[in-house]
Amino acid sequence: MAETTTAPTPQAAPAPDERSPVRSILVIWAVLTVALELFAVFVPARLMGVAASKTMADIKESVTVFTVVAAPVVSVVWAIAIHSLLRWRHRGSGPPPQDGPPLRGNLPVQITWVTVSSVLCLFLFIWGLVAMQTTSAQATGNALVVDVTGQQWLWTFSYPGEGGVTSDVLYLPVNRPVLFEVTSEDVVHSFWVVQMGVKVDANPGEITTASVTPDRMGSYVVRCAELCGLYHAYMVSQVQVVSNTAFQSWLHANAGSRS
Repeated sequence: MAETTTAPTPQAAPAPDERSPVRSILVIWAVLTVALELFAVFVPARLMGVAASKTMADIKESVTVFTVVAAPVVSVVWAIAIHSLLRWRHRGSGPPPQDGPPLRGNLPVQITWVTVSSVLCLFLFIWGLVAMQTTSAQATGNALVVDVTGQQWLWTFSYPGEGGVTSDVLYLPVNRPVLFEVTSEDVVHSFWVVQMGVKVDANPGEITTASVTPDRMGSYVVRCAELCGLYHAYMVSQVQVVSNTAFQSWLHANAGSRS
């Protein structure tokens, strides 16, 4: 009797969707992380312009550090999204023939995600506390006091300790601490000296304070950062940071007058 043999049943190759996506996601994550880290180091601080005080320099540094720290986290989210779009999306005009594979928990990934997120949050919390402590210190000693008054839609600056000079252009001496006492005559405004990192609300009937030491001579901008009416966008003034000699000359030329 002839013997019959049965050919072995070939094993089906695993479907593409069943293969582990970890390697693909890691490659995408690495590429995105490098690109975003380079972006974080070179782009955001430059977009913020020139720093005319240490306060603004510290703000630019914080933005750079926060962007650097956030880049790997953003890259994880983008890498998973990109992999999902390339590998797991359904192609064709009809509905998918079957549901996708069920999602299951991954304990090592969950532990890693929670741990890294906690460390990042703690780091940012401590950084923020230190930054707040630094920026909240008021100017002392030979500080120049400037009364800032907002009204629709202009700024007025007066120098009570310098002969009562009043101007619609803010003049400041370089490398001298300045204490701003800010108020409003009508609605809420926001006094924002852009390149010095000073931003404080101007409230009717109240005085709020902010301090800074300008360390770079030049012409800068004061804006209103609070929607205050029809011409809010035009509530812009100039800041002139000059040498102490030039500042004293300006005060002498404008003593007792309104500019």
